[in-house]
Amino acid sequence: MIRVMLSALLLGGVVALAASCMGLRQINELAIVSAVGLELGEKPGTVRVSVQIIRPADARGQTGAPAGGTGEPVYSVRAEGKSIFDAIRNLGRFTSRRVYWSHNFVIVMQEKYARKGIKEMVDFFTRNHELRMDTWVAVTPDSPEELISTITGLEVVPGEAVDKLFYNNDVAGHALGSNMMNLEEAMLSGSAQPVLAKIQLQPRGISNKKPGARASINQVELAGAAAFRGDRMVGWLSPKETRGVMFFLEKLESGIEVVDCPNGGGVLTMEFKNARLRVVPSYRNGKPEFTLRLRADADMVESGCDGALGEIRDEARSKLEEELASSLRGALNKAQKTYRSDFLKLGDTFRNKYPSEWRTLRHRWNETLSEAETEVKVKVVIKSAVVKAERTNRP
Repeated sequence: MIRVMLSALLLGGVVALAASCMGLRQINELAIVSAVGLELGEKPGTVRVSVQIIRPADARGQTGAPAGGTGEPVYSVRAEGKSIFDAIRNLGRFTSRRVYWSHNFVIVMQEKYARKGIKEMVDFFTRNHELRMDTWVAVTPDSPEELISTITGLEVVPGEAVDKLFYNNDVAGHALGSNMMNLEEAMLSGSAQPVLAKIQLQPRGISNKKPGARASINQVELAGAAAFRGDRMVGWLSPKETRGVMFFLEKLESGIEVVDCPNGGGVLTMEFKNARLRVVPSYRNGKPEFTLRLRADADMVESGCDGALGEIRDEARSKLEEELASSLRGALNKAQKTYRSDFLKLGDTFRNKYPSEWRTLRHRWNETLSEAETEVKVKVVIKSAVVKAERTNRP
């Protein structure tokens, strides 16, 4: 009896070990993707897919190439096909390893591709069980394959550099943190429209060997946004307008604004924090209306103005309020008038308060929103002007 039990246990252990190895994939057999670029192919009706593949042996950050390596941390390739899946399969013609998506950081779409429609892209990547739903998604006016291959000065893998840009996007407050989950949610929504971050190449880097060449090295910049109506991109938002969008979608709490000195002659840098936007919908005469109330605290962090900060406190507060109100109005104008696309999710706010009226308006909501009355009210409380003014006046 004991022998039978031991044999059963041994057999069970062997089966368990065999089962655990069935899904095993060796890292040296996979092409680990860290960034993807999508654009229209050269032939009509085709799509070009560019992928950035990590070289594990060379992505360690050392100066020289490791033994058996090339020194390049990534390997970038592209292929075309009648669909995204077809293009990826065509990568297999010259890529010796199976493409593996679980470590992908970002999907970058070219503007022309986004304007034609991204429904197929969303369908493919949401069906792919290897892709994470927190993968960043962005649109670029530049070449995606060049953008995802650009190595920054701080990170070894370009895809990882873009990933960190997104994680820190609220520092500057000029770009959205748009990922696949946000995109799919907006695509499935009956009211909201998608809006994605804008990413581009800018000559920002300075060569250490030729500092006189100034900003001669392209770097990846995250600023602005791309607005959609349905699955098609309809236009761009400026960094200032994008800041207004972030108050709606990402509950932006802090940032800086540079305003002209009230008495002229310089500029005053102000940091707002604890910002809170409240959207109040109403329904009158068969039309929706929205009141936007933004409240924030602020500090004066850098001054080029003449006189003590305490003396210009009220005027500085008014200027900051106007700057913040201008960002909100810019976002509203693009959503209501220019693009007629509710990427601010005003429809969700209206539906929550007026569900019965929403059933009537939902079928032509973008047109209804374009005619809605909006009012913007901004209230800022200056916290540190007097203290800093006293410190400035000390001998």
